[in-house]
Amino acid sequence: MNDATTISHLAKPRGRFPHIRRAGDLLYVSGTSSRRPDNTFEGVEADDMGVTNLDIRAQTRAVIENIEKILAEEGAALEDLVQITAYLVNMNDFGGYNETYAQYFSESGPTRTTVAVHQLPHPHLLIEIQAVAHSPQKSQ
Repeated sequence: MNDATTISHLAKPRGRFPHIRRAGDLLYVSGTSSRRPDNTFEGVEADDMGVTNLDIRAQTRAVIENIEKILAEEGAALEDLVQITAYLVNMNDFGGYNETYAQYFSESGPTRTTVAVHQLPHPHLLIEIQAVAHSPQKSQ
């Protein structure tokens, strides 16, 4: 069974793709950001003059927690992740990203690749993560 799911209480994807797709016992999580359901972003502050402060730690935490919510819709958890690909706009953020990531995963967690990209779909985004989890289908 191949089921694609868009989750109504999370930020709506900015395109025609699901939050998650099941292919047998594998769950594929689409690229996920720190965007909230109201289209604001975790880890972004702007003052009255429009000066922004972008926080890689807060954004990383929000991305991982959004992935956790997505996995929960399929009865899975972060512990079920087997592979993560993270996209950073600036590799100078690698330290803060890595520090926050380590609060959720150990060396026995998912395999991981981190790459730098020129930009993400919004100028306030510092990070996006896509993931694969293994979660056996429930018998019906």
